[in-house]
Amino acid sequence: MDLEGTDGRERGEDDTTFEKQSALFALAVSDIVLINIWCHDIGREHAANRPLLKTVFEVMMRLFSPRKTTLLFVIRDKTKTPFQHLESILREDIQKIWKAVHKPDSLKDTPLSEFFNVEIFALSSYEEKERKFKEEVAQLRQRFFRSISPGGIAGDRRGVIPASGFSFSAQQIWKVIKENKDLNLPAHKVMVASVRCEEIANEKFSHLTTDERWLTLEAAVKKGPVWGFGKKLSSILEFYFNEYDTEAAFFDEEVTKAKRNQLVSRVLEFVYPSYVAMLGHLRFKTFEDFKKRLEQSMNDGEGFASTVRKCTKICMLEFDQGSADAAVQQADWNPSKFREKLCQDIDRHALSIQNEKLSGMIASYEKRLTEALSQPVRSLLEASGKDAWASIRKILQQETEITISKFSADIAGFELDKEKVDNMVQNLRNHGRNVVENRAREEANKVLMHMKDRFSTVFNHDNNSLPRTWTGEEDIKTITKDARAASLKILSVLVAIRLDEKPDTIENILTSSLMNEGVASSGSSFDLLASSTWEKVSENDTLITPVQCKSLWRQFKAETEYMVTQAITAQEAYKRRNNWLPPPWAILAMFILGFNEIMLLLRNPLYFVIIFVVYLLSKALWIQMDIGRAFQSGPFVGLLSISSQLLPSIMNLLKRLTEEAHVYTNPQPTIPASSHSFRSQTLQSNPDTNTILDPSAATIVESAESSNVHSCSDDEIEYSSPNVAHQKPPKI
Repeated sequence: MDLEGTDGRERGEDDTTFEKQSALFALAVSDIVLINIWCHDIGREHAANRPLLKTVFEVMMRLFSPRKTTLLFVIRDKTKTPFQHLESILREDIQKIWKAVHKPDSLKDTPLSEFFNVEIFALSSYEEKERKFKEEVAQLRQRFFRSISPGGIAGDRRGVIPASGFSFSAQQIWKVIKENKDLNLPAHKVMVASVRCEEIANEKFSHLTTDERWLTLEAAVKKGPVWGFGKKLSSILEFYFNEYDTEAAFFDEEVTKAKRNQLVSRVLEFVYPSYVAMLGHLRFKTFEDFKKRLEQSMNDGEGFASTVRKCTKICMLEFDQGSADAAVQQADWNPSKFREKLCQDIDRHALSIQNEKLSGMIASYEKRLTEALSQPVRSLLEASGKDAWASIRKILQQETEITISKFSADIAGFELDKEKVDNMVQNLRNHGRNVVENRAREEANKVLMHMKDRFSTVFNHDNNSLPRTWTGEEDIKTITKDARAASLKILSVLVAIRLDEKPDTIENILTSSLMNEGVASSGSSFDLLASSTWEKVSENDTLITPVQCKSLWRQFKAETEYMVTQAITAQEAYKRRNNWLPPPWAILAMFILGFNEIMLLLRNPLYFVIIFVVYLLSKALWIQMDIGRAFQSGPFVGLLSISSQLLPSIMNLLKRLTEEAHVYTNPQPTIPASSHSFRSQTLQSNPDTNTILDPSAATIVESAESSNVHSCSDDEIEYSSPNVAHQKPPKI
């Protein structure tokens, strides 16, 4: 293959890549590479192609597996310099190139002879020694003819491939060489432009980072939003970009443009955090303004949804104006991400406020519904009337509809979708139902107490709600049955929740099983209460199971039995207390058998006087000792009480009679007329009083008056205001 020579003028000064690629291709596909070199270029750097050989050697060792290739250096225009001297210089240069090559670690100590056979051949000048030149060329040709023979100049031929595969192998080798970037070395002016423009760009970037205007702007934007940020930053950047354009104007245009783009990218990357901080402050300020506007608008009584839309529109307009003010002229930064984040913050805040207000509103209406239902439901369940559950259903429906109507009007301003509103309304309905169910469960837990209270009320009070007095005329059995029936009514009301208007037979079952226990047990052997569920009543609506009802009724009867026993005892005691006379037949027998004694009394009136006196004394003792009250606790207790009080009462009565007799037997002292007049006035000063003074009381008054007489002078008598003592007449 005849390849294009290096350092040719056809491709100009800028394209040195192809000659490196062609040289590497020749080394990769050939067994012998002939390198044409001018005799006067030996020992020179670029003229002898030393950089080219170095680059080709490095890339070849990295891209291709080791194989021995013959490098045949043909020295043309040989001079008088001895060939041996030229050969030694050339071999020394090749060895230096090989040592300077960067080798892989596995080939670091590999000698040049492992890869290349170096052969050197010299040719005379064609113009001066044409005949000799042709002879030497013929000799060189013969060496090529015998190159693959033993001892020929060809290499070890380890990588020899068949001729049919050479085309494909050469294409793959050329593809690998083309894709390798290490051979793309720029031209000299491009390299100079790259280095100088890079220096200018670094210098301008360094000046920008220390610019006082930039440092002031950066510090200000860290603290808060800076109005006119975009114009100020654009002015600073434009100043340094213009300086770069001025200083790099005389270098390669493409390199200058590329380096300018790199400078712009670097500068924009440097100032971008400040732009982000500016938009962050703007987003935060806009969001805070939105919260304030929303709060003020809600206080004004506007609808929530319309208020949110209005405030959002105003705040987003402010953000758009602020982001336009912060835009940098040299950058195409898009604030859409910050705008989307602001929209998300606004939506999230509005949603949280909406949920908070809805939660508070729902809690308020639930509390209102609870207050409206709790007390009436509790009262109806405690009363347990015939239509208790019907009344509860009516109250529940009425209060729930009123609450839902007001709630729907209040949430209209939120503009919620119908499904969400329906869910809230249904939750309110469920809450009202739960309130009723919870109250029913609470009262069901206290059913035994309610039953005993109802029994006590009915048993101890008559039809006029007056306390019942147990005389001998009451039918305790009937009263007890009525009281138990009333208590059973409470039990039948509280055994199940009846909010669905489903008919049931609970009351009939309880009545037949508990009130008519004797009849039910004799008529049928099947116990209707021997079950854990009620017929036609769901398990969730069951408060007290049939088995529990039977147990509660047994406990109820045991705890109210004492009250019935007390009533019977009181009735019997009343009969005994009010029945002192003997039976009529005994009175008739006494009259017949004591006829003679009666006639004796009629013939001797003195006996009547004695009997009358004895009657009066007995009556006095009866009243003083309160014998009737003593016998209320029983005859035995009454006898003990009378026996302990009889003697002291008789002695007290005799003492008082003696004192009365003594008062009447002693004469009264003479009192002056004025004194009698004063006493009369004193006694008559209050004619409306019902005070009765007996003689003893009068005596006490007179003695008191006489003791209050004082002598004021020799002829005058002064009376002090007497204290009239009202003495209670003695009981007789």
